[in-house]
Amino acid sequence: MLLNRETYAKKWIIRPDGEEKVTGKLRYLTDLTAPGMLYGKVLRSRYPHAWIFSIDTTKARQLPGVRAVVTAKDVPGMNLFGIAFPHQPVLCHDRVRYIGDALAAVAADTEELAEYALSLIEVVYEPLPVVDDPETALDEGVMKLHPEGNLLHRTSLQYGEMSFAGCAHIVEETYYTPRQMHTYMETEGGLFIPEADGRLTVYSPTQHGYKDRMQLARILAMAEEQIRVISSPIGGSFGGKDELNVQPFGALLALQTGSPIKMHNSRKESVIAGIKRHPMRIHMKTGIDEAGHMIAHQVRILADTGAYATLGCEVLNFATEHAIGPYTIPNVDVEGTSVYTNNGVSGEFRGFGGNQVIFAVESQIERLAEKLGMDAWELRKLNLRAPGDPGPMGQKIVQTEGASQVWSKMMESPLWAKRARLQSGSGQPPPSEPQDPWTRRGIGAAMVMHGAGLGLGIPDHSGGRLELTPEGKLQASFGFEEFGQGLYAALTLMLQDIFGCAADDIVIVIGDTDRVPSSGSSTASRATTMMWRALQRLRPPFVQTLLQLASEWAGIAAAELATGAGGIHRIGDEAGTPVVTYAQLAEAAEAAAKPIRAQTEFDYPTTPEGLVGAHYLYSYAAVAVEVEVNMLTGRVKVIQTDHVIAAGPVINPMGFLGQIEGGSGMALGFTLTEDAIMKESAYLRHNLDTYLVPTFKDSPLIIRVEAIEELPEGDTFGPRGVGEIGSVGLAPAITAAVRQAIGIWVNRLPLSPEDIVQSIDWLERMEAID
Repeated sequence: MLLNRETYAKKWIIRPDGEEKVTGKLRYLTDLTAPGMLYGKVLRSRYPHAWIFSIDTTKARQLPGVRAVVTAKDVPGMNLFGIAFPHQPVLCHDRVRYIGDALAAVAADTEELAEYALSLIEVVYEPLPVVDDPETALDEGVMKLHPEGNLLHRTSLQYGEMSFAGCAHIVEETYYTPRQMHTYMETEGGLFIPEADGRLTVYSPTQHGYKDRMQLARILAMAEEQIRVISSPIGGSFGGKDELNVQPFGALLALQTGSPIKMHNSRKESVIAGIKRHPMRIHMKTGIDEAGHMIAHQVRILADTGAYATLGCEVLNFATEHAIGPYTIPNVDVEGTSVYTNNGVSGEFRGFGGNQVIFAVESQIERLAEKLGMDAWELRKLNLRAPGDPGPMGQKIVQTEGASQVWSKMMESPLWAKRARLQSGSGQPPPSEPQDPWTRRGIGAAMVMHGAGLGLGIPDHSGGRLELTPEGKLQASFGFEEFGQGLYAALTLMLQDIFGCAADDIVIVIGDTDRVPSSGSSTASRATTMMWRALQRLRPPFVQTLLQLASEWAGIAAAELATGAGGIHRIGDEAGTPVVTYAQLAEAAEAAAKPIRAQTEFDYPTTPEGLVGAHYLYSYAAVAVEVEVNMLTGRVKVIQTDHVIAAGPVINPMGFLGQIEGGSGMALGFTLTEDAIMKESAYLRHNLDTYLVPTFKDSPLIIRVEAIEELPEGDTFGPRGVGEIGSVGLAPAITAAVRQAIGIWVNRLPLSPEDIVQSIDWLERMEAID
């Protein structure tokens, strides 16, 4: 169904947090203040790789207005962090491995004083050779960055017998993808408050408050329950704040001074210290028979994880799994390698390794189709996995018709008729469109199969709570974080659907470890699914208790009652006056000293078999893109995009649409403009004046999104998340459109205007203006 206000009128609600966000009433956590607040700053390494001989903080400590200077010796607990592999120093004392490494942190009366104090800290280094090329990081004689060497992780996936002997056509190509920044609106920061009772309150943007709390407890040598983490409902993350950033420094300084500490990275600090999307080199060799059936597929992935691991292993696992795409291939050989370098740290990012490999897989399909003389979309259908087929790792998966549904529905897209007309490669705009002799139009398309959840063998706990508050509100509490993706709206709609209640009957509590149960991370397209599943488990006992109490109150059999707007109604009279209000029920429950509450704990559904990281639930998508290529400048402009998404029931249509539009906007940057270039392990771009993210001016004039909501009968898994799937398929669709427009194959992202200009024959350009 087309995602718009008309088709989803009953579900098209104003975001509950929308007014406060657009009016500025809802503040960023980095705008918070507290009485007696000090300012924290971090000294980071001058070198990407060096021994540290000494760190002298004497002059900084003596500066009037400086209240604390902390170094590694001031860390009371474990001087390491890392969401999965804790090996990154909080504060380095003997060696630095990238220019984002922290050596000391300062608290002062003003931000200017704190900055000046950093300049007074004297560090004696001995620079070491820089490992900046992932291609040579494992070579003999290259300096080891960690005791175990420069290899972070290897993956391997093989089945069938790898041979290209029976292939009629083979495509072998190497693809390169960039190091991309998250460029969230609010950079890393927060407010850290030591409480009178010895506890610590942390106001900091995060995607996993409970995981932050656990890591901080280890660093500070405190009990987890002594730390409260409150997250931000705005500011953005996209994976970039899943890992600790400034939290250890703010917490250390707060405990050292006994005063609130405010920290807020500048954009330059965020560039230097923040994690990025893994740049990858992906070599693929794919063979088909005369009819177009894929026979053999060999993949070699090389990922640059930078100086530390964070979730580099998990990203490589995901990339390995998705390097096959939504296709059935009998002979597969995939190997992945992730290496340490002195480059900036790479980690979790929207799409989680899928963007890189799906660009390569879908590009292979386009090249193979051209060799065969077959339409690329038909070649996809010929090799598309069918219901009943195992997952990409040979694992059991939840079966849907999603792959074939999005394939078929895309052919009804308004872009498809245009695509057929341009299939000849002329690229000329129709008479109704502006005539520019220097431009060519093309339309490309791509398919996506995207796993949700953390995967087999990775702890993926969740839970939630429902309760009737003393004020008579239905309160839902979850340990997920809202950072702009729309959880408030989705949860509001779920509660209204389940209870038939009004929006003002509902209270939602998320993002505060003191007030919510642990629900796991707000990552991996899992939050909406897990909230929905939690509510399915919570509803029966919670409603039963409500109706039983209402029955006692009103003298009406519980079987004749149902929840509704404002309270409990007789069945069939949900639009009338409640027989008992939620406020009256709350009073009765309080009088009886029997709080009405239900809580659940469970795990994300996982496949019963397969390799570590293998997924069980998948969503499917098809995307078509129209581009305009200027042959004079080499610039590529995306004119319009059509997305078809099969991810189960649409809970929040406005949020669904926003996720697909937002994800494709990030993919636009990944494809056309964004590359955090490094030279000798130093960033060359420190601000958004030279690191170019797409704006509204760069966005397509038309973005059409259609949702396929049907799930097979008996599917109990409910809605799948769509936070990532809109970002994954755009790059290969754009490059396929460029191929149709001007006949150029692209194997490196972002697209280089210079390469495009140099690839176009000057004679063709002159003919364009004749």
